[in-house]
Amino acid sequence: MRIFLVFFGLLFALTTTSCATRVVKQPKKVVVVKRPAKYKVVRVKGKKYYLWNGRYHRKTRRGFVVVKL
Repeated sequence: MRIFLVFFGLLFALTTTSCATRVVKQPKKVVVVKRPAKYKVVRVKGKKYYLWNGRYHRKTRRGFVVVKL
């Protein structure tokens, strides 16, 4: 009986303790597959960005994503 109580107490202690996890929310990125005909190439600190519609875009493998400068 005593072993059962010890086992039950140990099991209860292990299941009620919390493991802290870090939750990071990533902002959604919209990928533009094809850039428009009218765009400008802009260099900022040696990096190349594409400018159209007043937004800066960066080229990735899947297309272009909007970035904040």
